[in-house]
Amino acid sequence: MRNEFTAIIEQDEDWYIAYSPEVPGANGQGRTKEEALRSLAEAIRLILEDRREEGLRGVPPDALRETVTVQ
Repeated sequence: MRNEFTAIIEQDEDWYIAYSPEVPGANGQGRTKEEALRSLAEAIRLILEDRREEGLRGVPPDALRETVTVQ
């Protein structure tokens, strides 16, 4: 499965700032556009990982658990 998100990139003097409107709180920065995009990708990964862990905390132990793929 491939996850794709929109990256908005702005330049602020010597820095590139990137954020994704689909993932509130996800942003990155770097001296180059590529660094900013890598930083943003890592931020998105960490946020989604945290949200998954948070969401699964209250799941009853006897509940069925499956994986669904969205393409």
